[in-house]
Amino acid sequence: MEKLFWSIAFPGFGQLLNGRYIKGILLITLEFIINIQANFNEAILYSFQGDIQTAIMQANYGWLMFYPCLYFFAMWDAFKDAEGEKSRFAFLPFVFSAYFVTVGLMYSKTLTLFGVLLGPVWLPILFVIPGVLVGFIVKKIMLYILEKRP
Repeated sequence: MEKLFWSIAFPGFGQLLNGRYIKGILLITLEFIINIQANFNEAILYSFQGDIQTAIMQANYGWLMFYPCLYFFAMWDAFKDAEGEKSRFAFLPFVFSAYFVTVGLMYSKTLTLFGVLLGPVWLPILFVIPGVLVGFIVKKIMLYILEKRP
């Protein structure tokens, strides 16, 4: 679990802790490239300061769209290597989270919740919740179907 949390902190750190140095360095490099090209740190800074319009203007959505898949892949990969994929379809919550966060990002310029525009940081973070839930539900359905097969 420690490696998963390090991968949440920074994509690639979990891989380094798992001894997967080339993969870890590659993920860290990709994280830097995407983060810089997307102006993601500036978007995070303005979002935390409550200046959502500036965060939206700072974000390069073309590059930012790559971030969720990289981020959730790095988490899954670190988890898989550290814990071993003990359960079939353990990847599904990670995959669906990446998908839902990407969708949240696409709508983050315009979608408001209770009249509040959350922008390119907070709305995608909220979309993790349905992503994880759908991922676990699909995983349970897949396992149920496989158990019932003759």
